[in-house]
Amino acid sequence: MKHLLMAAFFLATTSLGFAQEKQRKSPHVSVENKDIKVVYGQPSKKGREIFGKLEPFGKVWRTGADEATEITFNKDVVFGGKPVKKGTYTFFTIPDPKTWTIILNGKLGQWGAYDYDKNKGEDVVAVKVPRVALSQPAEKLTFTLPSNAVVFEWDDTKVSVPVK
Repeated sequence: MKHLLMAAFFLATTSLGFAQEKQRKSPHVSVENKDIKVVYGQPSKKGREIFGKLEPFGKVWRTGADEATEITFNKDVVFGGKPVKKGTYTFFTIPDPKTWTIILNGKLGQWGAYDYDKNKGEDVVAVKVPRVALSQPAEKLTFTLPSNAVVFEWDDTKVSVPVK
């Protein structure tokens, strides 16, 4: 009986710990227009140096907080000059001081970018776009969807991917 109680306690605390590990630490936001929807965790700057420090240059980033950001296209599009079929994709980026790489990956349900290397064979497209320096820092990561682009801003950076 004692072993059964110990096993039950272990399972309960392990499950609780796992659930807490996967808890969202940031608000989650959905932004959409008639053709595109982006769902992402919205981290805040909180006085931190973001790009080059918290999010290192040259390393794949989930482009948000918690679960990897997902983007859905309601029709076939040309994303950054490359064709992309209608569907939902995981949205990753590789920050750089001048040019960012934007990656759409077919593996959904990823937590952060921790398993990106295992799943990079499912990349659908990778495009390079210029980084634009913001004159005023953006406190929260924010995606917007003007009619011809996917745009996000955070800290001192703005990135825009043309979409047709």
